[in-house]
Amino acid sequence: MPAIALLSALFVVGFDQFVQWKYGTMGILGLLLLTVGIKAKSPTCSSVGAVVLALMVAQPAL
Repeated sequence: MPAIALLSALFVVGFDQFVQWKYGTMGILGLLLLTVGIKAKSPTCSSVGAVVLALMVAQPAL
C-alpha cells in the first residue's frame, strides 16, 4: 500500500512540474482549480479549471 501511495505522489509531482514547464502559472492555476473542484464536489470550480486548461492547451492552435 505505501508503494502505491508513493508512486501516485511521484506521478502527481511529475505531472505538476510538466504542466508548469509547458503551460506556466496559468496551467498550474487551472490544474489546481480542477483538482479542488473535484475534491470539493464543486461543479463551478472544476468547470473553471477545466476551461482554463482547455484554453491553455488550445492556445497554440488558435
